[in-house]
Amino acid sequence: MNRNLFSLFLLIFSVVSFPVVVRSQTISGAITGGAVARGAKARGVITMNIPGGLHVNSNRPSSQYAIATSVKIGGDGVRGATVSYPRGKDRKFQFSDSAINVYEGAVRFPFSISVPANFRGNTVRLRAVVHYQACTNEVCYPPKDKDVTITAKVR
Repeated sequence: MNRNLFSLFLLIFSVVSFPVVVRSQTISGAITGGAVARGAKARGVITMNIPGGLHVNSNRPSSQYAIATSVKIGGDGVRGATVSYPRGKDRKFQFSDSAINVYEGAVRFPFSISVPANFRGNTVRLRAVVHYQACTNEVCYPPKDKDVTITAKVR
């Protein structure tokens, strides 16, 4: 009887704690210097903080079943958003037959954009969407998209 009660408790705990674990990644972004010149390129960075005990599949996870991390950046009046993906770490997990390339801890995704010389307005507003799949050493959670808005002054 006690064993069944304990199993039920574990099941309830895992279902209740699931949303907390999945939401625990934080994502932020910034343009270097907080400003960009008209007719010039600007650099920035998206930062994903992954808490201990979790990892996120890299942009090239080297497993056909793992969902790759992607970062898409866009905004009105800006062009050529390009993102650089860092190297991940190859790790072997209980649920996989081979190593999977993952991100852990704080991960930075540098990017650049171009602001046309005829850009109208005093502020540029970018929207970044980060698509990722978080996992523990035993299980992977459903993929998520997180949005971050980045603003900078235009000179």
